[in-house]
Amino acid sequence: MSTTATVLVLLLAALHFYILVLEMFLWTTPKARASFGTTEEFARQTKALAANQGLYNGFLAAGLVWGAVAADPVGFQAKVFFLVCVAVAGVYGAATASRKIVFVQTVPALITLGFVLAAR
Repeated sequence: MSTTATVLVLLLAALHFYILVLEMFLWTTPKARASFGTTEEFARQTKALAANQGLYNGFLAAGLVWGAVAADPVGFQAKVFFLVCVAVAGVYGAATASRKIVFVQTVPALITLGFVLAAR
C-alpha cells in the first residue's frame, strides 16, 4: 500500500483515539464540552453514555491501526472494513447528532478509503 494511504489511515486512527480520550476521560471538562457543544449539566448527566461512545471510537482506532500494520490481504481487508465503519458511523452521527460529524468523520474516511483502494 502507498505511504500516503498508510499515513491517512493512521491519522484517522489518531483522530478516533483523540475522540476516545475526549469522550471517556475528558467529557465533563470545558474543552470536551466546547468540542461537542454540551452544557456542564448535560455532560455530567451523560458521562457514562459518552464513555461508552468513546470505547467504540477506540475500537475503530484499533481496527484502523491493525489494518495499517497487518500484511495483505488481511491488512487491506481490515482497512476497508474499518474505514467503511467510520464512514457509516459518521453518516449516522450527522443524521442524529450534529451535521458537522460528516465533515469530521465521514469525509476523511471516504478520502482515505479512496487512497487505500487506489493503492491496491
